[in-house]
Amino acid sequence: MSSSAAPRVEARKILIIVAIVQFVIGGWFSWTASHAKPRDLPVLVVSASEDLSDSLRKAAPGAYEISTAADADTADRKLKDRAAYGAFIATPEGLALHVASAASPTVAQTLTQQAQQLQGKPVAVTDVVPADADDKHGSGMAMGFLPLLITAVIAGLLFVLKVRDARAKLLGIVGFAVLSGLLSSLMLTHLSGVLPGNYFVNAGVVALLELAMVGVITGFGSLVGPPGIAVGAVLMFVVGNPLSGMASAPEMLPQPLGAIGQFLPAGAAATLFRSAGSFHGAGGGAPLLVLVVWSLIGLGLLFLSARRAAGRTAPEAAPAPEAPVTASVG
Repeated sequence: MSSSAAPRVEARKILIIVAIVQFVIGGWFSWTASHAKPRDLPVLVVSASEDLSDSLRKAAPGAYEISTAADADTADRKLKDRAAYGAFIATPEGLALHVASAASPTVAQTLTQQAQQLQGKPVAVTDVVPADADDKHGSGMAMGFLPLLITAVIAGLLFVLKVRDARAKLLGIVGFAVLSGLLSSLMLTHLSGVLPGNYFVNAGVVALLELAMVGVITGFGSLVGPPGIAVGAVLMFVVGNPLSGMASAPEMLPQPLGAIGQFLPAGAAATLFRSAGSFHGAGGGAPLLVLVVWSLIGLGLLFLSARRAAGRTAPEAAPAPEAPVTASVG
């Protein structure tokens, strides 16, 4: 092959590979978003009879996981504890709906539409835990969340390719997670105002998310090489982002994909942001554990890669020098 033809062949390979990757990822992202609808969505029913529950099941088969509450106050407490997304309440005046839009503005809107369909006219809606006033529709939080994932992939890639020393990688990963937490929380909590809650709590969630993602990508990449970077990036971003439920809710995604997403850092962080910011930590234990476990996995992979590198570079033990032979003089 001539030297002038070689660059053209490489260019064709790149454009074909990138176009196929774009096709697959674009289809995956758009498919998960376009198929969002209630699937076993936890809701409450407050009614003296089973008629309301039956009507809800018939109107949307398989859409809701229905539990009962004794009264509206009990239902509100469960909404604040993140045990459900909404409560359908039968009153003498007709159907009423209580929602917690902070858990998901998309779900709150979906439940409102469902209640109106059941009654055939607008219903009284009470927002028990309202979404942040600066981001009522949740779009700002979703858009602010995406760069956290993208930059984690970039940081992991650079740490693998540019930093050779394992200790330097570790310091870089931890330092990036801390700095990212402090700066991103400043932007999202105070400047853009799309994240409700305490600045330092949000900074901690961001730091854990970045530590988990960057640690896994860097650890895989350091242990396996370029294929490891690809595996880490695909798992953390390509799979994790569309299954995070940040734009809607895990129960709105095709199952079991929505449930799987909660066991990845992106999904865990999305849930933890909402729990920590608007629900005083309710429902935040499981996602916190997921982030900690992924962080430990990433650090463990980095440790294994360092041990392997040390084993490869350790010089073989040199044989002990023989004692010099001296001739005796008689």
